[in-house]
Amino acid sequence: MSTATEFSLGPITLEFRHGNIALLNVDAIVNAANEHLGFGAGVAGAILQEGGDKIQKECNEIGFCETGSAVITSGGLLKAKYVIHAVGPMLGEGNEGSKLSAAVKKSLALAEENGVHTIAFPAISAGLFHYPLSECASTMVGAIKEAAPSLKNVNRIVICLHDEKKLDTFKEAAGL
Repeated sequence: MSTATEFSLGPITLEFRHGNIALLNVDAIVNAANEHLGFGAGVAGAILQEGGDKIQKECNEIGFCETGSAVITSGGLLKAKYVIHAVGPMLGEGNEGSKLSAAVKKSLALAEENGVHTIAFPAISAGLFHYPLSECASTMVGAIKEAAPSLKNVNRIVICLHDEKKLDTFKEAAGL
């Protein structure tokens, strides 16, 4: 992992980190999930590789999560205790910004409900769902800023991407 950049949101620290989200030592990792909670490539693949089959089995028991929402499972073999599976929108399905914002806020609400202090997000919908990265960054950072004042347990939110140039887009969205 390379160095991180931090941004203060009152009592909450928003951190931008380059690396593999599945390797982070945080309480919860957010998975950029699909509605059927099936694991494939990208972030989900990295989480499954590091966390083991238990996570997919728990997702199979849940079965479905609508776009703009999220569900929680254990972290399996990950350092993280939980994986929060957030379903962002696919480009072109309509109302993408509000759906992505809702998925981020639902993820933070689940983190709060489960006593999570540190949570890491990928760029939800910006990979296989083809949502434009700059819009993803501004929407996610905006949703985090909106939710921050109501957070009591969560005190560190990490945006972790494997691509430094993409991470720079998120930093720019936060005004860094």
